[in-house]
Amino acid sequence: MVRRLVLVQHLLLVVLVVVGVARALATGTAPLPLLIASAALLLWYAVGARAASVRLREPGPRSSGRTDGGLRAGGWWLLGLVACWLVATAVSPDLVWVAFSVWLLAGHLLPLRGAVVLGLLVLVVVVARGGHAEGWSTAAVVGPSVGALFALALSRGLQALVRDNAERRRLIASLVAAQEEAEELHAELAQAQREAGVLAERTRLSRDIHDTLAQGFSSILLLARAGTATDDPVGQRRLLDQIGASAADHLDEARRVVGALAPAPLESGLTDAVRRIAGRFEDETGVEAQVRVDGDVGGLPPPLEVALLRTAQTALANVRQHASAHRVVLTLAEAGDSVRLDVVDDGRGFVPEEAGARRETPSRGGYGLRAARERLRELGGDLEVESGPGRGTAVSAHVPRGTGRAPRGSW
Repeated sequence: MVRRLVLVQHLLLVVLVVVGVARALATGTAPLPLLIASAALLLWYAVGARAASVRLREPGPRSSGRTDGGLRAGGWWLLGLVACWLVATAVSPDLVWVAFSVWLLAGHLLPLRGAVVLGLLVLVVVVARGGHAEGWSTAAVVGPSVGALFALALSRGLQALVRDNAERRRLIASLVAAQEEAEELHAELAQAQREAGVLAERTRLSRDIHDTLAQGFSSILLLARAGTATDDPVGQRRLLDQIGASAADHLDEARRVVGALAPAPLESGLTDAVRRIAGRFEDETGVEAQVRVDGDVGGLPPPLEVALLRTAQTALANVRQHASAHRVVLTLAEAGDSVRLDVVDDGRGFVPEEAGARRETPSRGGYGLRAARERLRELGGDLEVESGPGRGTAVSAHVPRGTGRAPRGSW
C-alpha cells in the first residue's frame, strides 16, 4: 500500500509538470527556457525520488527530515526541489501548482514545524505569483491555502500510516520469532520426555527382571545344587518338581514383565500373595516362613501392592542366599495412614554399613534392596534395614495408603 501511495505521488508531480508545460506553451511562453526549467525540475526530482521513497518506507526517526545535526539528505533534496520549482514558476506561472507536490513532500520529509514554515513560504509564492498573473481575489488566496493545508494533513497522515505499517511488520516478525522459539522448546521438551520415558522403562525392566528372573534363576540354581548333593531318589524327584514349578512360575512372570502387567500372585490380593511366596520359600528352602497380618491391609492401589510384594520377594531371596536362617517372619501391618511390611529372620546377620559401602551392581549382586528402596520412595514410602553379626536381619518397608498413582515403570 505504501509503495502505491509513493507511485501516486510521483505520477501527481509528473502530471502537474506536464499540464503546466502544456498550458504555458499554449499561452505563448518561450519554449526553450520553459523546457529547460521543467527538465531540470523533473531531473532533480528523479535523482531524489528513490531516496525519498525509501524514507517513506522506513519507520521511526528515518521518516523525519531532521536530526540533532540538522537537515538530513531528504530535507536538503527538498530544498533543491523548491529552488528548481521557483525557477520554473519564474519562467511560467502555469507551473506554480507543482507546489501541491512540494507541500506533500514537506509534510513527510520535514518535522512538523519545518513543514509548516516551508509550506507557508511556498504558499506566499503561489499566492503572489497567481495574483500577479490573474489578478488579486479572495479565491486566489483561499484556494491555495486550502490546498496547502490539505497536502500537509495528507502527508502527515501518510507518515503515520507508514509508521504503523512498519510497527505492524516488526510485531509480525517478533511473533514469528517467538513461534519458532516455542516450536524449538516444544521439540526439546518432547525429546526430554522421550528420553525420560526410555529411562523409566529401563528402570522398570531392570527392577522387574531382578525381582522375577534373577531370583527365579537363583532359586533354580540352589535347588539344582541341592539335588546334586543328595543320592536320595525321592529327594531328587521332589527337587526336580520344585525346579519345574519354579521355572514355570518365573516364565509366566517374565511374560508379565515384558507386557508390563501386574504380578500373577496379586490377582487374589496382597495378603494371599505374600502367604503364597512364603509357602513356596518354605517348601524350597526348608526355612520356616510365617506370615502375620495386623489390621486392615487390604484395598491398596495396585502400585502399592506390587511394591510391597517385590520387597517381600527381594527380602526372602536375600534370606535364601545369605542368611543361613532357620525361621523368617513376614508381617503386614496397618500403621495409621501407611501400610508396613516387616521381614525378620534369625540368620547370621551382617553389618549394614559395610554392605552399603560395597559397589552394588546387578552383575555383582546387592541390587535388590536398592531397587526396592527406589521403588518405595517413588510412591512416598521408604525401606530400612537393621542387622548385626549373629543377630539376624530385619527389613522394614512402608508406603502411604493415599498413593494411588503409579509412577511410570513401577510395575
